[in-house]
Amino acid sequence: MMIDSSLSSLGAKVVLSASSDENHPPENIIDGNTETFWMSTGMFPQEFIIRFAEPAKIAAVTVDSYNVKHLKIEKNTSQNASQFESVTEKEFECTEGHLQSNAISLNGSSATHLRFIITSGYDHFVSVHRVSVKN
Repeated sequence: MMIDSSLSSLGAKVVLSASSDENHPPENIIDGNTETFWMSTGMFPQEFIIRFAEPAKIAAVTVDSYNVKHLKIEKNTSQNASQFESVTEKEFECTEGHLQSNAISLNGSSATHLRFIITSGYDHFVSVHRVSVKN
């Protein structure tokens, strides 16, 4: 069992994000630092896709975020980011003034890509500070 604080050090990349603010780019999601973050631009759904350097078996992901209300996670096992299948979804609790930290079981799903779809938020803007993976 291994927990890696920084997905980017494992060669993972954010290959798509629905919105991008140059001060808060999507790469901030995987840099292992909760001080940096990706910020949405105020419409839902918002999504981002993380591609792993090689297919990974994923026991769980932990999402550190702010103002996210409902999140869906999809995966695929192909080399390109198409044809995703649903893995799980989760309703997050509202946390005033501090980050939401939610560990979400993926039951050892094998994936080359994970797609995170934020379908609703507690505010117009949401931020994702870190996604970490437990194998």
